[in-house]
This record gives sequence, structure tokens and C-alpha cells, in this order.
Amino acid sequence: MAIKVEMPKLSDTMEEGVIAKWNVVEGDKVESGDVIAEVETDKATMEVEVFDSGTILKILASEGDAVPLGKIMAIIGEEGEDISDLVEEAQSGNGAKEETADSEKEKQKANKSEEKEPIDPVFGELEQNGSEQGTKQKSASVTDDGRIKASPLARKMAEEKGIELSSVQGSGPEGRIIKRDIEEYTPSRQPAAPAAMPSASKEDKEHRVSQMRKAIARRLAESKYSSPHYYETIDIDMQHVFAARKKLNEASDVKISFNDIVVKACAMALRRHPAINSSWKEDTILEHGDVNVAFAVAIEEGLVTPVIPQTDQKGLAQISAESKELAELARDRKLQPEQMEGSTFTISNLGMFGIEEFTAIINPPNACILAVGAIRDVPVVENGEVVPGKRMKATLSSDHRIVDGATAAQFLSTVRNLLENPLGMLL
Repeated sequence: MAIKVEMPKLSDTMEEGVIAKWNVVEGDKVESGDVIAEVETDKATMEVEVFDSGTILKILASEGDAVPLGKIMAIIGEEGEDISDLVEEAQSGNGAKEETADSEKEKQKANKSEEKEPIDPVFGELEQNGSEQGTKQKSASVTDDGRIKASPLARKMAEEKGIELSSVQGSGPEGRIIKRDIEEYTPSRQPAAPAAMPSASKEDKEHRVSQMRKAIARRLAESKYSSPHYYETIDIDMQHVFAARKKLNEASDVKISFNDIVVKACAMALRRHPAINSSWKEDTILEHGDVNVAFAVAIEEGLVTPVIPQTDQKGLAQISAESKELAELARDRKLQPEQMEGSTFTISNLGMFGIEEFTAIINPPNACILAVGAIRDVPVVENGEVVPGKRMKATLSSDHRIVDGATAAQFLSTVRNLLENPLGMLL
């Protein structure tokens, strides 16, 4: 009996998944537990396993296609098994419109008799080779609004290879350009440009919005416009942190970063100021028992925020080891959803990019986020004399429904005291 492979729920906020890669083709035999595909969710790229053995009879989504939660991705069964009913169900449910060869031919005949040749969205009606030939150059199929029909994967491949989509003939449904068309594309000889042509405009490019970017846009828009943000900035003397970090790294194989020390200071300050370690629940404010600090990691698709659980109970060496491992997993898109959940506070550090000061949007359901800038070499006054100093600005964004200004200021003061006296964090 044929079995449907449906898009699984791979994260708590997932609504659809994009097929990043198929590990099988139609006709392959699979066993229970085999990974047949990699799917891009709003949080990470996850593996999809099958729970039954059989043959891949039909793959119903191409690489780059978005498949809604619970919709059919593929069909498994015995070779030669009739799956027409399941294919029809999948096409209806997934919104696919794959036509048979006969119906496609009839449609092409109707189009030829009732419609004019397609018009190129940039250059207008395509130039004929001559009335004696009576033929026109083929072009990609376009939508009503002038966009060329192409799968997201085909668009990406064309961009990487420098191929103009308007010059590619699509072989997919309704002339849609698919992966195979880009792989097999051979550029035709182009006529020489006129001698006196004005400089040409650069072509606009559209990039598919990844599931992660959609989630970032949705969550941060909700945070910015539903949480009343306000900001407080503090300037911290980092001279003693420099000296302490140097001694720690000389005495141990574990290399401590400045961000590790900031994470530790914030974790200790959160334990002393539980109002900062809270979340808004409409009728109540939830004061979290654990201190779970998240830190922002930049990847190609945007930002992810892996979490160090029970951060306040860990030493600098453990915080350093965990943060390095989580950051590496994040950059490889291998973070699991549970490694990005449960944060009670977030740190965003742009100091490595030379950013001196910025404000960050609160990562819900946190009450606050700390934006950390670069450590600056500046002149400072000590005992009436100007001497070299090292300073770092940090800006706390707070949700005014939970945290008042004085409470935020007290938290920042504690963070500053810990960083300006780092030996206290070792006690």
C-alpha cells in the first residue's frame, strides 16, 4: 500500500518548509529511518526521515519549493503500484498543476491559435528572424505582472551562473523555468550591440525570502510594535577585563573571548535583578527561575540566537566552550530548535565589526536585550592626568511593560561593576 510522506512539523513555529535538497530520486529504495530530504524551516535546515520501507514512487516538490505543513512531499510504495489517486490528492492539496503530455499539447495548440507570441518583459515584442522564416525566438514564460516564471532554485542557479532568465526556455508546467533548464542551458549567439548605445541600466534582482528571514521579520515586527521599547546606554571601563583575560588565556588551553566575559557578567547581574529576567504574559509577569542567556550569531540568511542554559551557574571556560560550539553549529545551519528556545535574556555584540554603539530590538519573549559595541582606545582622565584607556558602550533595550527605567539602570550598573572588577566574577 502506497504511503504519503508529508511535510513534518520540524519547529514549534513552522508553517511551511522549503525543500533544500533531495537525497533520493524516483525509483530509489529506502528503509525506515533513511534521510530522504533536507528542509529549510524558519529556524534551521532539518533532515526528514521516512518511517516506512519501500520505493520512492513519486516526488511532488522540487528543490527550492515551499511545501505547507502536512502537505505531501513524496509517495512511497511498491514498484508498479497505482498511485494516481494519491498524486491527484497531492496536486489538489499542494496547489500543483502538473498536466499530462496530451493535455499540454492541446493547451499549446489553443495558445497558438488564440494568442499572440509572448512579449519579453524588458524588450517588448521579440524580433523576428524574417517574414520568410515565419518563426520567433522562444522566451521564458511570464506572469500577468511581467515576472518570469521560474522556481526559486532555478533563479538562484541562474544568478550564480550569470544567466539571464529571459533567455532560458522553461520546460516546467506552463513554461516555468526549473533546475534542469538552467543546468542544460547553452547561450545562443547574441547580435552585436549598436555602436551608439547609452549606458544600460543594471538588471533588478529578486531574492527568495528564506523561512528564517520570514520568521525574523514576523517576530521582530511584532516585538517592535507591540513592546514599548526604550533605551539606556552605559560606558564601561574595560582596562581590567583586558588584563584579566590575558592572564586567563595564558593559564589555560581554553581561550576566553571578551563576549564570553560579557555573557558571564550579564548572567550574574540577571540573578541579582530578576525583573530583567522576566516575560510579559498579559495578566501576569513571569519571573524565570533559570537564567538562560542567548547570543546573536550572524549567518547568511539573517540572525539566529543560540541559548546557553543556566548561564549563571557556569564558569567562563564552560561558557566559552558552549558558545563556540553553538556558534559553529549556527553557521553550519545545524542548530536544533531546542538549542534556540528558552532564552530569558539576549546579547547582540557587533564590536567585532567596529560598531561603537547601536540599539537592538528585543527578542521575544525576553524583557530586554543588550547591544554591545566595540572596545575603543580613548584618552581618559585619571587622578587629574590624561592617560590611555579602553572603553566599551553597551545599550539596553527594555520592554517598559515589564522593566522601569530605574530597574534597567540598576542592572546596567551591576554589569558595569562586574566588568570593571572582573575578579569578582571568579568568586
